[in-house]
Amino acid sequence: MSSVTLKRLLNSPVKNVSDENRMAPPLSTNVPRPNPQSVMNPMAPPQSKNEVADPVLQNVVSTVSLGTELNLMRINARTRNSEYNPARFTGLIMRIREPRATALIFSSGKIVCTGARCEEDSFLAARKFARIIQKLGFTIKFLNFKIQNIVATCDLKFPIKLENLNQKHGQFSSYEPELYPGLIYRLVVPRVVLLIFVNGKVVLTGAKNRTELKDAITNMFPILKSFRKQ
Repeated sequence: MSSVTLKRLLNSPVKNVSDENRMAPPLSTNVPRPNPQSVMNPMAPPQSKNEVADPVLQNVVSTVSLGTELNLMRINARTRNSEYNPARFTGLIMRIREPRATALIFSSGKIVCTGARCEEDSFLAARKFARIIQKLGFTIKFLNFKIQNIVATCDLKFPIKLENLNQKHGQFSSYEPELYPGLIYRLVVPRVVLLIFVNGKVVLTGAKNRTELKDAITNMFPILKSFRKQ
């Protein structure tokens, strides 16, 4: 490089890098720009597709037949987890801890199992009660197991005008706050009873399966929302 060229380079003004970048053409004219509204906040909770939460199972009631007559006095005498007072109740009451459940055992061989939190636990508990009785020397069978009732709860997260709801839906509901704080609403399809409280808590009973529970709360949610307290 000649001395003249080197001197020109040294005396030439230095360009600002930011100015140079500002004047440079974009590499592509189709560069997508992010939409601020479409950027998800990582701290925000996920948005649910359904406005109402699924009912939470609280109690499953099932029945089963052992196919034989039972001597309840004998069962009570040979088990520690049972109580039998025929003067107060005709059935024997037996409890187990795992799964936590209570059985009402009758001399006809019928058992009502209650207290389980899901259908699988109710079936397992009924099998355990039957096994306990079998070990006492009774010849039994495990017949006609059936879920009779599922009790569940749901929180709507908003208060409800129970008086107005009862006035508009009197053919399906009954509300006597002096006797009971909840409004009783009887659905026709599915055949489920809802106990609705002013704070938005709902108790569902009478369902035979989870589908009926989900259908009941889904059908009632728009009605209950229309009576929401502002």
